[in-house]
Amino acid sequence: MSEVADNPERSRYEITVDGVVAGFAAYVRHPDHLTFTHTEIGAEYGGRGLGGTLVKGALTDVRAKGGRIVASCPFVKSYIEKHPEYRDLLKN
Repeated sequence: MSEVADNPERSRYEITVDGVVAGFAAYVRHPDHLTFTHTEIGAEYGGRGLGGTLVKGALTDVRAKGGRIVASCPFVKSYIEKHPEYRDLLKN
């Protein structure tokens, strides 16, 4: 079982699998948005779709908090291109 949660102390969203951090999406917090800079899934967790689950969870949380994002991370940018329902979160 996986879970996505914001870890503001480390400036990243983390995905855990059975209580172990399997990956993260790092961000820089700005007054009016988050800039996602890097997404990483541990090699031992590859091929399970956890990257997409992580980004979806992060974007859903940002939306719930009324936030906006800049997708500097290529993985986050690609995810949003494939899932246009999240384009409204992009800061102009």
